[in-house]
Amino acid sequence: MLLKELSSLASPLSQGQVEKLKQLTSELSAVQLAWVSGYLAATANAGQLAPAAQAQTAQTVTILYGSQTGNGRGVAKALADKAQAQGYAVNLASMGEYNVRQLKQETVLLLVVSTHGEGEAPDDAIELHKFLASKRAPKLDNLHYSVLALGDSSYEFFCQTGKDFSTRLALLGAKSLLPLVECDVDYEAAAGQWHADVLEAVKPLIETSSASVVSIGTAKAIGESEFTKQNPYSAEVLASQKITGRGSDRDVRHVEIDLGDSGLSYQAGDALGVWFSNNEVLVDEVLVGLSLAADELVTLGTESLTLKQALLEKKELTQLYPGLVKAWAELSGSAELLALSEDKEQVRHFILKHQFADLVAQYPLTNSAVTLSAARLLELLRPLTPRLYSIASSQSEVETEVHLTVALVEDERHGAARFGGASHFLASAQEGTQVKVYVESNKHFRLPDNPDTPVIMVGPGTGVAPFRAFMQERVAQGIQGDSWLFFGNPHFEQDFLYQTEWQQYLKNGDLSRIDVAFSRDQAHKVYVQHRIKEQGQALWQWLQNGAHLYICGDAERMAKDVHQALIEVAVEVGGLNNEAAEAYFETLRSDKRYQKDVY
Repeated sequence: MLLKELSSLASPLSQGQVEKLKQLTSELSAVQLAWVSGYLAATANAGQLAPAAQAQTAQTVTILYGSQTGNGRGVAKALADKAQAQGYAVNLASMGEYNVRQLKQETVLLLVVSTHGEGEAPDDAIELHKFLASKRAPKLDNLHYSVLALGDSSYEFFCQTGKDFSTRLALLGAKSLLPLVECDVDYEAAAGQWHADVLEAVKPLIETSSASVVSIGTAKAIGESEFTKQNPYSAEVLASQKITGRGSDRDVRHVEIDLGDSGLSYQAGDALGVWFSNNEVLVDEVLVGLSLAADELVTLGTESLTLKQALLEKKELTQLYPGLVKAWAELSGSAELLALSEDKEQVRHFILKHQFADLVAQYPLTNSAVTLSAARLLELLRPLTPRLYSIASSQSEVETEVHLTVALVEDERHGAARFGGASHFLASAQEGTQVKVYVESNKHFRLPDNPDTPVIMVGPGTGVAPFRAFMQERVAQGIQGDSWLFFGNPHFEQDFLYQTEWQQYLKNGDLSRIDVAFSRDQAHKVYVQHRIKEQGQALWQWLQNGAHLYICGDAERMAKDVHQALIEVAVEVGGLNNEAAEAYFETLRSDKRYQKDVY
């Protein structure tokens, strides 16, 4: 109760730090709380009596990360560890937990930020991004900074958020320690080099001290697992069951995985990172197409293994990137591919519809003067990266299990079957198959703190996954009603994912209402955005009553169409103009009442 009151007052702590303080104190007994209270009071008094100790904060290296999938957080955490090992005082925090008013006090600021969607800032970086671009941003003449930008060159606005931060800080008078570092999907080597370079660059600015001022953000989170993206847990697949009908044109799987005694924990809204192996048939096709020996020994880093092993477990075969298309065009000498590789828009469309095996088959290396060694092949291919899936279960319900809803990505090209790497791995998994996993926290897709708050969930297709987790969690907490699901898919009979569960939730009163859109069950196509418009009056009233709104699924079209439908509801029912409607939903987003998990 006290912390709740304190958090509503002006506080030097960020909201994230308040939440962590709440989490810590909720687990302490009265005696432990009394001890902590005395310890903090003594620490504060010591600071008042020792001005030199207060000056220590001026020597702090502040490291902020803006991360959508966890890569940025990992890079920032590794930098913080190295900085502390060298004796620096470090303040590590998510941009979403950072108090922007503190910015003008900083002297050294190191930023790690990814780019989301079409050049957009990731969720936890939005507020800082907006603040720096606003008139409220202060002059930063005393600040030295460096930015590492994470991105994917397959997208048009590569590393845009990092570029924005770097440009804006310079305009505000801050001094760059190093040129902006732009990292592609295979970012580890570049990030490691940046760590070394930036820590060397700050040496003249900060005196190394054996004392270490560690913020709440740098402490290991309570319950944080030892299993991470770099150190995943080898779990066991319990089931991979098709949940679409025989007549469906899509294969969607309900996958159950046993976390055993790993201690891995997750919350409704989190994602599961899944490492996978490439399909053996696909690997063999590539080897035969390039006339390379499967058993040739190759070296990756410090590891020696066969070429086939490397292609199965270490290299990306199902996702192309622009640099590989251009390199292959030059190797093959294909005029058609060379012309295509020079057009950014054409390349973007090409890589969505092709895999590496298609390059090998359609643009063969016919020039006898051109040979492709195993080592050169591995240089061309990106490292395999795990895929993230929204978790479709609540641990309150399934305990040591984790459930996923996985759509098998499949296509046929020139008579050859092509599958998505991770989705095919999971769809093909038999009971007992080992799969390496880790939990990726998503603090920007959470149920409301107040259980009485209404929730509106928009999740067509596999976007329904986290809402299954939401409902399991709400039922476990004994929350009834005030929940509304919008679901869509092509056909009612074939594609109504988890139909019986939703019907049971409705019958029990756990789910207040559900509106469905089965696009192909009538002459004209009906999607979730159409249902939102139809129910605009009621939906607007829910929002006026404080409802939290969630969207999960396809970012390219669905999320945009749903957002536009919401704007139209605000205009037609709420009486706002377009500009005011956009501002209204931007305010909801800032207040964490409008959250998206889109991909």
